Amino acid sequence: MTNPPGRLDSVCVYCGSSNDADPAFLQAAYEIGGDIARAGLKFVYGGGGVGLMGASARGANDAKGKVLGIIPEFLRGREQPFDDVETIVVQSMHERKMMLFEESDGFIVLPGGIGTLEEIVELLSWQRLGLHDKPVVFYNPRGFWNALYEMFNHTIREKLSPPDFARAWRSVDRAEDVVPALRSMAVERDADAVHPDTGRLT
Repeated sequence: MTNPPGRLDSVCVYCGSSNDADPAFLQAAYEIGGDIARAGLKFVYGGGGVGLMGASARGANDAKGKVLGIIPEFLRGREQPFDDVETIVVQSMHERKMMLFEESDGFIVLPGGIGTLEEIVELLSWQRLGLHDKPVVFYNPRGFWNALYEMFNHTIREKLSPPDFARAWRSVDRAEDVVPALRSMAVERDADAVHPDTGRLT
């Protein structure tokens, strides 16, 4: 049996781990976590209980969703794992990032700092190299990610990235649009994989 178009079973959320973040960002993270759970998607994240990371995981858990956290041993003290959900402790950041990738069918990026930037740039680089075609959606409140988009577009204008790199992600301004945008990207991905004349996979 083939999977239905746009099928997603799990979603990884990348975001900041600072409790000093804008309370509006923390509230939106909680709401998005709940939306992921209510959509029947497994919530996969970095395992911490602080900042947007913890808020989004609590939102998913409070909405009775399945939650999986993955955290390196050396960050347990700093990021304070959320003990109410399943958490896997690994030995390195590399192991954490690879497991997050392997456990997820799509990715949501909330406001975050340098660690979030590292994760999403690597993810988009892998996509650019053809290593995956998983959908990526940014939540962009108050234009938080606009400077990053401009950097991406700058590389396109300078012919250092191809024009179709601009299709590697989608951006939404409202929390309630995040999950629908992810599903829409998944449907479009699957449609692109079908030859328009024969209806067969290319």
